[in-house]
Amino acid sequence: MSPLIHASASSPDPALDASERSDGPALIALGGDAQPDSQFRLGTVEYDWHAHVRGQLFCVESGLIHVRTAHGSWLLPPHRAGWIPPGVAHQVSVSGAMTGWSLLVTPVASRALPATPCVVAVNTLMLALVRRAVGWSGQQPASPQQERLSAVLLDEIADAPHEALHLPMPSDRRLLRIAAAIVAAPGAERSLEQWAEVGAISARTMSRLFRSETGISFAQWRQQARLSRALELLAQGDAVARVADTLGYASPSNFIAMFRRAFGDSPSHYFAGRRAP
Repeated sequence: MSPLIHASASSPDPALDASERSDGPALIALGGDAQPDSQFRLGTVEYDWHAHVRGQLFCVESGLIHVRTAHGSWLLPPHRAGWIPPGVAHQVSVSGAMTGWSLLVTPVASRALPATPCVVAVNTLMLALVRRAVGWSGQQPASPQQERLSAVLLDEIADAPHEALHLPMPSDRRLLRIAAAIVAAPGAERSLEQWAEVGAISARTMSRLFRSETGISFAQWRQQARLSRALELLAQGDAVARVADTLGYASPSNFIAMFRRAFGDSPSHYFAGRRAP
């Protein structure tokens, strides 16, 4: 019986990029760190636009990952897993992430997983299975126990709840001008009408199109953009007061209240207090 999972902390063949293999084991597990020769390279690094034959699920235990796709952009704080389906072009920025893991899934096995990029929660069982898989040598066919565990891991990924860390991007060029202006200056204070003027569009049309193209209201989209920027700044070590000021909040307490409503934790503890489940 051929192995369902091939897992290793380093490739058995350095010349072969595991993410480009459509054949072989359905799922390959890799440990990641900040070392230059790491297959899942972390630390602080930029990956330009690229795509893989295999789908990729990745998670960091510190720092932050910012992923951009044609579907929008999203942030990956510690102990959330980001899913990129096979063949989806993406750009990745890693900030201060020292350890983590990545799962590479064949196109066939990916059919049971989400069809679009997303962020999913990592539960205790999923994390334990990943750690077990990364520890397998991958030099021998999977044992019956390993195949059973791998099947459970794929089920856990498929059933994992999605997290609201995605910033969907509109396709209308007028809305894109507005979205780009907000991302560039998330703390800018403008009325609905003034934001509409940026895109040379009426406020009513802007509101209608934002909801139809992104699935959320303009106000919700703008708040999501501000939350995304807040996570980036906090990951860089900026003080809460400075982040609140950068994002245009009247006071740090207003920002803290908004952040707690969104993430269920205060910004000062969000990164420092994250621990693996």
